[in-house]
Amino acid sequence: MSGFLGGMWLIVTLDLKQRVRGVAWYVLLGVFVLLVTIVTALLVLATNAWDDGGGGVFSTIVFFVLLLGTLVSPALSGNAINGERDAGTLATTQVTLISTAQLVVGKWVAAWLTALTFLAASLPFLVFAVALGQVSAATIAISVLVLALELGIIAAIGVGLSGLLTRPLFSVTVTYLVVAALSVGTLIGFGLGGAAIQTTVRQTYIGVDWRELEEEGNPPVGERPPCLPPEVREYPTPRLDLVWGFLAANPYVVVADAAPGSFDEFGSPRDLFGWIAVGVRSAQHAPDTDAVIDECADWRPSGEWVSPDTQTPREIYERSVPSWFVGLAVHALLGAGALAWAWSRTRVPAKRLPAGSRVA
Repeated sequence: MSGFLGGMWLIVTLDLKQRVRGVAWYVLLGVFVLLVTIVTALLVLATNAWDDGGGGVFSTIVFFVLLLGTLVSPALSGNAINGERDAGTLATTQVTLISTAQLVVGKWVAAWLTALTFLAASLPFLVFAVALGQVSAATIAISVLVLALELGIIAAIGVGLSGLLTRPLFSVTVTYLVVAALSVGTLIGFGLGGAAIQTTVRQTYIGVDWRELEEEGNPPVGERPPCLPPEVREYPTPRLDLVWGFLAANPYVVVADAAPGSFDEFGSPRDLFGWIAVGVRSAQHAPDTDAVIDECADWRPSGEWVSPDTQTPREIYERSVPSWFVGLAVHALLGAGALAWAWSRTRVPAKRLPAGSRVA
């Protein structure tokens, strides 16, 4: 095993040295730090984080790092193998004692470490958000860990596609399309699926006859006030509970749903993680197709109208099923499958080369 790790780490070292030699890498990190600085300053001003805590700032920075990772990682990993084939250096590596598995895994680890540098660069801002308060240790640990895993999966998909496809530009483009399908395509699928699968809601409304109530006065305690005839109306509503699984595969939902929920005294989420998690979990529940709104039942002799009991976001969150581990498992299978397929297409001796590919 030590031999495998040694060869793999050699590939990682060579790949990282090639990346840090150019000035462009440092410019990219500098632009990232500048953007995070601007976003953090605006968030502190917009959310009054000095008084309300840094939960919103912390969660937004984590999402910002994930966003930049999904934008940069495909470009850094999507040509890891076929780029060397085009340059004529892949065959030179394969005639050494480096195995195909060491080559593929080493390229993946190098791309993953490169993506993690953005997370490392954002650590001062995350620490600042934590210092503002109301960010639990569990939220910090789990969200950062899941974010790191998601960056590694994106890197694995890019490296895998670079081994499957012969043209670097095409493999980078396909990697971006896969990331877009997971990030945006799942939202589109959720919305279109909800619009396509609908059911009819029959709503019965029973209102108080306020005119008669003013003429006759309040009824005795325990009796119903004068009521209007029930009004029944029907309208279509989307069945989001049948398509909410699309959202489980969204990387932003995975990070948000994995983080432990943090709520205030009114049951409202304290950060962006909680709002996204509550929104996704509320979509799990089927709509009430036979709803009754009875104002007479909620009326009090004092004239005060008491709203019916409604669930707080925290109650919806707690009575629903988490889905982050399903989405993370799907992403892990995609990444592992891409790497395994890349190993199969890159190993030597090759029985048959893809059309248009070169040996050296």
